[in-house]
Amino acid sequence: MLLHSLTAPVLGTNCYVLAPDGGRQCVLVDPGIAVDEQVDALLAEHLLEPVAALVTHGHVDHTFALAQLCQRRDLPVYLHEADAYRLADPIGTLGPDLAPMLAALADDWVEPPDVRTFSDGSPLWLAGIRIEPVHSPGHTEGSTLYHVPSQDGSDGSMCFTGDVLFAGTIGRTDLPGGDDERMRHTLGELARPEADGGLADATTVLPGHGESSTLGQERTTNPYLRQLGP
Repeated sequence: MLLHSLTAPVLGTNCYVLAPDGGRQCVLVDPGIAVDEQVDALLAEHLLEPVAALVTHGHVDHTFALAQLCQRRDLPVYLHEADAYRLADPIGTLGPDLAPMLAALADDWVEPPDVRTFSDGSPLWLAGIRIEPVHSPGHTEGSTLYHVPSQDGSDGSMCFTGDVLFAGTIGRTDLPGGDDERMRHTLGELARPEADGGLADATTVLPGHGESSTLGQERTTNPYLRQLGP
């Protein structure tokens, strides 16, 4: 599996490019503010063609480059139906605390024309890759983890966690659509041991901001998961 990580120059959002080994098609995850030129350069360097964009949640720092990328490409966007409303007004739905800080972006936003919502965990097959959406509300109503099982049956699976789980901490719940109780339930599922049906400890955690980790590392050291574990 080919995985590249790009960091948006505004708010430091991680944008990921995922492709199967030897494949020309790829999937984008969370193309944020002003990351589109980096994405275009990487695609040209590796001769890749995106077939879809996955959005972990509808906050503008995870969606803004869609305005540019979708105008240049026939690119469907996948996100949970509970966050789809945010694409109509990605600035205003941030709430009164954050919206004024990013108000200047509103004039450059164009809502993606091909938005494909989902409500359950049915797998997505994109660019020849099996991707399993896991609805994980708490940061927003539609926050979603995207679990990518290993292609060869090894322990090398990945999980794009957006702003739900970071290395050493978790996402905030005080913005519109956030919910402490729902976040606690989401984190409880992530803390559930592999032996009890949880994701494997070896799963690579690919967050929306900051460094990557493993789920086992977070279960051991992240205080928010440790308090919910066995």
